[in-house]
Amino acid sequence: MPHTTSAQYRTPEIHGSYAVIVALFTGLLVISNVVAVKLISFGPLTVDGGVFLFPLVYIVGDVLAEVYGFKGTRRAIFTGFALSILATATILLVQVSPAAAEWGGQAAYEEILGFVPRIVAASMAGYLAGQLVNAWVLVKLRDRARQAKGPAASLWFRLIGSTAVGQLVDTTVFCVIAFYGVIVGWQFLGYTVLGYVIKVGAEVVLLPVTTRVIAWVRRREGVTPEI
Repeated sequence: MPHTTSAQYRTPEIHGSYAVIVALFTGLLVISNVVAVKLISFGPLTVDGGVFLFPLVYIVGDVLAEVYGFKGTRRAIFTGFALSILATATILLVQVSPAAAEWGGQAAYEEILGFVPRIVAASMAGYLAGQLVNAWVLVKLRDRARQAKGPAASLWFRLIGSTAVGQLVDTTVFCVIAFYGVIVGWQFLGYTVLGYVIKVGAEVVLLPVTTRVIAWVRRREGVTPEI
């Protein structure tokens, strides 16, 4: 049965769209955690490998929150958390397992993937805080939007506003845990600010796509938006 709220969210049961969106959400998260071990330089700018996909985690999270509400989004967030822990545990298990005599890649494996636990710890701390804040802000804005007038009542305001707050929490926590002491001085500050700007910028650039996806999922799930 539909979950009755002022925003008419769909109860996060096992519907086709919900399952696919959660799978995409968690897959983007796990991939981003692994590739974030590499620092990339574009001229004077330094970013990590997660910059390519991680902004999409927030965009997909916005779709979840807008259509399924906080409860459904929270379930997806915790699922992503569990799968990231599983991925990290598997990487560590493979690392400590005895290497075959004919395989000469143990040192390379440890050098690259051995850094993943710190990255995942940073990502998970930032991810949990940032995603929960992002979803909570978006849902609160949506619940109040019926009484609001002007730009505050629009979908674009909810999406950008929630992402700006959530990404501020996420990026700050992640950068401090993952790279404090690895990147130092003004370079660390620049790395943190650049990461935040890129992630929020991706939300703005892809906003037309996000709104269309939300509309499509609403129709598919039988959700009639009030706003």
